[in-house]
Amino acid sequence: MALPPDRFDYSPIIDRPTIRWPGNARVALWISPNVEHYEYLPPGNRFRDPWARTPHPDVQSYSHRDYGNRVGFWRMLEVLDKHDFRCCVSLNEAVLEHFPEIRDAMVERDYDYMSHGIYNTRYLYGMTEDEEREFYRDIIDTLKKYTGKQLKGMLGPALTNTEATPDLMAEAGLIYHTDWFHDDQPFPMKVKQGKLVSMPYTIELNDVVVNAQGHEAEYFCQIIKDQFDVLYQEGAESGRVMCIALHPYWIGQPHRAKYLDEALSYILAHDGVWKTTADDIAEYYIENYYDDVLAHVSG
Repeated sequence: MALPPDRFDYSPIIDRPTIRWPGNARVALWISPNVEHYEYLPPGNRFRDPWARTPHPDVQSYSHRDYGNRVGFWRMLEVLDKHDFRCCVSLNEAVLEHFPEIRDAMVERDYDYMSHGIYNTRYLYGMTEDEEREFYRDIIDTLKKYTGKQLKGMLGPALTNTEATPDLMAEAGLIYHTDWFHDDQPFPMKVKQGKLVSMPYTIELNDVVVNAQGHEAEYFCQIIKDQFDVLYQEGAESGRVMCIALHPYWIGQPHRAKYLDEALSYILAHDGVWKTTADDIAEYYIENYYDDVLAHVSG
């Protein structure tokens, strides 16, 4: 009997084919700034009100994200530039039109992008398959138009999905999905056509989730170090993936940015760290390990 949701075979990490990252790195480290825009008066959704903290306009939620785009993004960027880190941005793609200065800064740094929808206030919930197909055409075309990049992955807008989402992503040519927080390595997903992998993203090393749990940036810095230590040790046997998820409106606050600098300084003092993006991890995995893992789990 298949395990729900019938998208993955079960495979304990202890007996899979060994992964070796480029340069024999132990840890593939990618950083995902969530560059977002929260609409002042978003449209309703019959399945879920868009972040309904209050009736809209929700000035607090709007202005918090606006701070990220006005100030926090640029402070965060200084830290990332210091460490010469090329990111994979979790992008509300309307940012490319609304904020050309942010767009140009990301393009100048040759960042990669996974789509996080158009706005963080519009969802996949309730879409028909044809509507969702059009959504993928839109986000693929928009990214290509403004950055020249081909879209390869997605973090669902506001982490929303439909039952058909993985199939429609693969049909549209995407190769990775980051909504599944279930592994420390990429893993093949079952789709009707094409190849799609789940890419390790993170809720644990996610600044706004840490904040929601009542913790501050010093704690965030420490758990980044702690997680790295374990993955680095395990990665000597088989490569691991580590993601750090950031939000400019949180990590870009004046009292927090130094902790990102401290965490990255700690990690990058180690040999055997592949500074990379989700795009590059997915492509490398599909080229080198996807078929071996499928054969392992089916054999």
